[in-house]
Amino acid sequence: MLTKKQLDLLAFIHKRVQRDGVPPSFDEMKEALDLRSKSGIHRLITALEERGFIRRLAHRARAIEVVKLPDSMTGAGFQPRVINGDRPDTPPPARALPVSSVEATELDVMGKIAAGVPIEAINQRSYGVTVPNAMLSGAGAHYALEVKGDSMIEAGINDGDVVVIRETEVAENGDIVVALVEDHEATLKRFKRSGSSIALEAANPAYETRVYPADMVKVQGRLVGLIRSY
Repeated sequence: MLTKKQLDLLAFIHKRVQRDGVPPSFDEMKEALDLRSKSGIHRLITALEERGFIRRLAHRARAIEVVKLPDSMTGAGFQPRVINGDRPDTPPPARALPVSSVEATELDVMGKIAAGVPIEAINQRSYGVTVPNAMLSGAGAHYALEVKGDSMIEAGINDGDVVVIRETEVAENGDIVVALVEDHEATLKRFKRSGSSIALEAANPAYETRVYPADMVKVQGRLVGLIRSY
């Protein structure tokens, strides 16, 4: 049985997906349910997922599939609608690919990166991980980092994930970057420059945005991929 807030949120998500083809943002959900913070929405989303009413699609921000509706909401002809390219309803027959046909590269996993409070800078290889070449974006060297912490969960990045980083010293507003703070602390955050200041924004309302003078923050790389083990 769902609580009233859970039912209201499920109805709102279903209505928006049916109308627009995409689920609402966390801010829109918060406003629709008149909640004070997005952490309340996160708890409701988790509860709906645990009860089998929705499914969040891995590696895709704002990607939610409505799996089923309670009897009180079920209408004739309801079909779950998949957002942002989930697997087809009828998958093609499995076809093994020879290893030689899969183009991949082994990257160094250069320790752990904080998705929480900053940790000391990363400077040595921990182990290697093989990633498909299609994940490597743009020119330049790439490396990987293991995520520690939960500050980027609303961007689809969880504790224990491995992120693929392209080395660069520049970033655009909104990029998720590896930032080196004061030359000794490294963190994974969303980058935003405003005048002579740089904000490192979390994707979890439990963590505050940290703002530094621009000369205290060095971009070490930009997120281009993510690997999750189950």
